[in-house]
Amino acid sequence: MIGVAVIEAALTTMPQSPGVYRMLDTKGDALYVGKARALDRRVRAYTQIGRLPERLRRMVSETASMEIVTTHTEAEALLLEANMIKRLKPRFNIVLRDDKSYPWLMLTGDHPYPQIAKHRGAQTRKGSYYGPFASAWAVNQTLTAMQRVFLLRACADTVFANRQRPCLLYQIKRCSAPCVGRIATDEYDRLVKQAKTFLSGGQVSVQQELAAEMEQAVAALEFERAAVIRDRIRGLTFVQGTDVINPGDLRDADVIAVWAIAGQTCVQVFFIRGGRNNGNRAFFPLHTKAEEAPEVLRAFIAQFYDDKPPPPQILVNHPLPQQELMAEALTIKAQRKVSILVPQRGQKKDVVTHAEINAREALERKLAEAAGQAKLLEGVAALFALPAPPERIEVYDNSHIMGANPYGVMIVGGPEGFHKSAYRKFSIRGPITPGDDFAMMREMLTRRFTRALAEQGTGTSAGAMPDIALIDGGAGQLSAAQAVLTELGVTDVKLVAIAKGPDRDAGREWFHTEGKEPFQLPPRDPVLYYLQRLRDEAHRFAITSHRAGRSKTLRTSELDQIEGIGAARKRALLNHFGSARGVKMAGLRDLEEAPGISREMAQRIYAHFHPGQRVESVS
Repeated sequence: MIGVAVIEAALTTMPQSPGVYRMLDTKGDALYVGKARALDRRVRAYTQIGRLPERLRRMVSETASMEIVTTHTEAEALLLEANMIKRLKPRFNIVLRDDKSYPWLMLTGDHPYPQIAKHRGAQTRKGSYYGPFASAWAVNQTLTAMQRVFLLRACADTVFANRQRPCLLYQIKRCSAPCVGRIATDEYDRLVKQAKTFLSGGQVSVQQELAAEMEQAVAALEFERAAVIRDRIRGLTFVQGTDVINPGDLRDADVIAVWAIAGQTCVQVFFIRGGRNNGNRAFFPLHTKAEEAPEVLRAFIAQFYDDKPPPPQILVNHPLPQQELMAEALTIKAQRKVSILVPQRGQKKDVVTHAEINAREALERKLAEAAGQAKLLEGVAALFALPAPPERIEVYDNSHIMGANPYGVMIVGGPEGFHKSAYRKFSIRGPITPGDDFAMMREMLTRRFTRALAEQGTGTSAGAMPDIALIDGGAGQLSAAQAVLTELGVTDVKLVAIAKGPDRDAGREWFHTEGKEPFQLPPRDPVLYYLQRLRDEAHRFAITSHRAGRSKTLRTSELDQIEGIGAARKRALLNHFGSARGVKMAGLRDLEEAPGISREMAQRIYAHFHPGQRVESVS
């Protein structure tokens, strides 16, 4: 076997140190990434082909080359292995599909009146960050509650600087209106301190402090102030009573439970921070049916914390293979002690059991949906005479307003529902006649399938060919699409156009496909509903893409054409004059008096809007 010879050749220079090895195919793509305490001893096991299961024998047979990276310790090798698996997504590894960033709650630290806001991405701005939260919904719920209890501002700094009267949030008692001086700086600082205490797990002390304040207000006959504090206490009580899961005595921990049915696995994660439940999320890692639940859980945890800080405690429902090594690796990553526990009794056990139930129910729902999805895809195959149920359906649509900001889009569906990471936008380049939908469709399909042909066989989503392409339109759009695919030599993609019925009535659509007269489906046919869902998702994505492009166009102005006007000066001018038109109408003296605008820059701006006029500074 060629793969065994490749491995044996690599073993001649393989060190005994810890590290990570990669098995590559003939194209250089990773087949498998593994870690080892002693690389030589671990990799040598792959040469004993008779002792390997069928899956690993197939992997070895496809191995064309090997690469290694040595590390100082096995724990460092585990962290590197997780990073490579998540980045390379090798076919023979357990792979976590998690391409979403997680929202955090941020209290800014670079403003006299800190702002509380939702935050995603790199934590570069000075301030305090609390999270992560499982979803935008979870962080929005907490943000609303924090405004209600601590009356902190949520507006951006630019809005804050230009307020002249309190906004609606002040009227509904969700902000203390520091923008217009309705609260003293030291009093606002006290609210910020209380909020930080609460988010760090000090709910009880904050509640006691508010109760004492209310009693003092009542004793001083300040009943209006006492009523405001009472409402804050009620809000705090509401916040503490809205947890889906009671964390008990947990302060900062993740509760992770795995459940496996029929060779498929769900991992449920609950985020506990500051003694509060920040929500939960279900994951469905990719793996073979032979993988056991504890091994899936171990691989999941390693990859899950590759790009996020682990909490001090991780509670799981199964002991992990090499559990102490995993804890050591996470401790290195967090730069503080991280413990992995399998609770056997008490509140922690109850919390893990609750997460386990959620994992089981989520997996049962997914399996039920998959069974229904499989039946629908069988119906699509029968309807359009496909040899097998389609694995990949691509749907195309476009959007514009009177030819302006034209966008085309492609969405992808299949056995697991919508494949959103494979969605694509096409900003139509032209030149085309404004509003020419056929030309837009031709350009979009030409770009899509030209790239697919160029990358076919690379294993990327861009190189994947669909089994069926669904076009939003009628016979004209179908002809335009057929012409493109014929010109490119694409013959194995089924083209179908779906046109709205009379009066654009959903349920009376006409289907157009080559070699068959246009036809309709019965109004309550499940396959019709499925095809409508695909078409509607493409339409939604097209409208969203068009709006985003139009908003970007609207955000640009004539100021962007002036040399030396960057984002900061543009913002200063717009804040000072109110609009680009205000800048255009301003006199030279007015421009010179604008903040951040020098005399020379004022002359340049004035000359841009008044070409041919002599520019003289007025002292």
